[in-house]
Amino acid sequence: MRIKTAAKINLALDVTGRLDNGYHLIESVFQTVGMYDEVTVELAESGISISCELPDSFAKSDPIPCDERNIAHKAAKLFFETADMSSGCSIHIRKGIPSQAGMGGGSTDAAAVLYCLNSLAGNVFVPAELAVMGKKLGADVPFFFTGGTAYVGGIGEEITPLPDYSGRILVIAKGEQGVSTGEAYARIDALKSPVHPKTSELVEALRNFSDKAPQFIGNLFEQAVKLPEVGDICGIMNSHGALNSCMTGSGSAVFGIFSDVKSAERCSADLRNKGFFAEVCETVKDSFITL
Repeated sequence: MRIKTAAKINLALDVTGRLDNGYHLIESVFQTVGMYDEVTVELAESGISISCELPDSFAKSDPIPCDERNIAHKAAKLFFETADMSSGCSIHIRKGIPSQAGMGGGSTDAAAVLYCLNSLAGNVFVPAELAVMGKKLGADVPFFFTGGTAYVGGIGEEITPLPDYSGRILVIAKGEQGVSTGEAYARIDALKSPVHPKTSELVEALRNFSDKAPQFIGNLFEQAVKLPEVGDICGIMNSHGALNSCMTGSGSAVFGIFSDVKSAERCSADLRNKGFFAEVCETVKDSFITL
């Protein structure tokens, strides 16, 4: 089975507390976007093998382990254990989503493997059960079984669908700088008097006044991480007429929302000329596309 599996961005991302076990509580709006990895899964008699195909632009800056350390490999192992199956599989991942970008590239691959294996096994689990399985792999994985636009709370497990926000034009760009998720959260904990993004206002806008949504986009991690490239990219996007621009996740990718394709394409070309990874895409409704 071969599918395209979507990336996500955070239209808003706030950190509202920390639990005793070290997990952080978030308030966020997740959105799937038309930037995809391609995942192929084939059942085998036993064992799990994984191979990865990276474009040249990713290979140097984004090393991806193609062994049992890969979350897709862990997803397959978990599926077979949960389903009490003695089968194995081979997994091939063709990357189109930058790694270490805050776009859920690993999480969407894991969700895709669970989705494919479930289909190949005759749909032994419903999507809600796959989401519970996905939570054991990572906080972002369950969202991809909902996809589209959703309010996400708790540690990432509270998912409430919001009205469809697909078809919005985006430029997504990324430099070479970045920080680990752990370091980013440590910097969040160290913030003094942070200015929190207007997540509730964004949710209200998405429900009632979607054209106003871009003005409420925000990400607390921008204040904590403070990557110079993020500021540079936002400045370039805004100079090309972006309705708003913002870092996604804990970094380091940036998205800008545009009202027309031509402005987005000019912005993307300008960013690439300045040495950044940049692509034009749209917000999308579904996580998975079967090929």
